[in-house]
Amino acid sequence: MSEESFAKIIRETKVVVLSAVKKHLFEHYAHALDDVVQETYFKAFDSLVKEKFREESKLSTWLYVIAKNEALRMNGKLKREEQKKDLFGIFFREKEKELDEKLNTLEIEDTLKKVNLLPLKYRSILMLYSEGLSEKEIAEKLLLPSGTVKSRIYRGRKKMLRMLENGGTA
Repeated sequence: MSEESFAKIIRETKVVVLSAVKKHLFEHYAHALDDVVQETYFKAFDSLVKEKFREESKLSTWLYVIAKNEALRMNGKLKREEQKKDLFGIFFREKEKELDEKLNTLEIEDTLKKVNLLPLKYRSILMLYSEGLSEKEIAEKLLLPSGTVKSRIYRGRKKMLRMLENGGTA
């Protein structure tokens, strides 16, 4: 399949695909609309190249079904991510309060010295996290899986809390 012929398919079907995604993607996940449309066309292109489209239905109908399924898949994915964040947030809320109280009572220089005592793998992630980067942004920036970033944030904070409680040693 040539790039030109696939571009033509996109031009001819974009209204149908957008319609399917808008209809099936939960409204509060509207920010993911472009990702779902893009994934729809990636899957369609891959299937067309592998000659999996059997022409038992119109191309637009086939793409509508792919778009619908991708929207539903994205709904599930984003819902699971929300649930993980909720659990993560509840679990660490109290520890975060303790850490915040300890950090507020210490001199900034002393805290920075202690942060510098953390192993690099925790220090770099915690510094980026404290600058307001999300776990996803940190994972992309450091080329790490998001699970690794989450666990290092947790472990780094835990080590930091121990150092603050023990006067500088983890």
